[in-house]
Amino acid sequence: MSTPKNLSAYIEHTILKPDTTHAAVEQVCHEALQHHFAGVCVPSYFLEQAADLLQDSDAELITVVGFPYGYNSTMSKFEEMEDAMHNGALHIDVVVNIAAIKNNDWDHVETELSTLTRLAHSEDRIIKVIAESGMMSEVELDLIIRIANEVGIDYLKTSTGVNGTGATAEAIEYMRKHLNPAIRIKASGGIRTREQALTFIGLGADRIGASASVAIVTEGNN
Repeated sequence: MSTPKNLSAYIEHTILKPDTTHAAVEQVCHEALQHHFAGVCVPSYFLEQAADLLQDSDAELITVVGFPYGYNSTMSKFEEMEDAMHNGALHIDVVVNIAAIKNNDWDHVETELSTLTRLAHSEDRIIKVIAESGMMSEVELDLIIRIANEVGIDYLKTSTGVNGTGATAEAIEYMRKHLNPAIRIKASGGIRTREQALTFIGLGADRIGASASVAIVTEGNN
């Protein structure tokens, strides 16, 4: 397994708790600047604040859509994404419609992801689709990957960190094996140690989503 020279450059520092405060968002943004993280992921309510704090930096502003269950209507996700882009989000992490998948409504899943991908790309934004791999059978994950390849999303993301298990080595290996090489992988959910992060990167993850980012990059420094 190759070790990245700069682990911080893989990390999207994340805060998505429902009781998030402005003070907590300010702290996360300052930590991202201090440690040179790739980006900051915040709820859409805090996008304007985070955009102001991150201006003139290389840290990318990220938010979530349809979080955390994904069963919102396509139109509501479309409007949520439009609003997020208007407020400065460069990356949009969209939860796949888990209910549609569990009811074998794959036409809905494909139409939704195609629609949202076109919207993101029309504004030169990055779309990440959260597969919630811990809740998917192998057949379901395979079908999500097939749709991702056909639609041309930018990233497939393992998990919300809310439902089912978080990121696993097995899920990342499976994604990397079957995804179009142009589609990147974001590992997220339950990543709390440097060893976990390095393992997932070694297996093919291009980004790490974590709230324990500072502990991950400073582990062993004390």
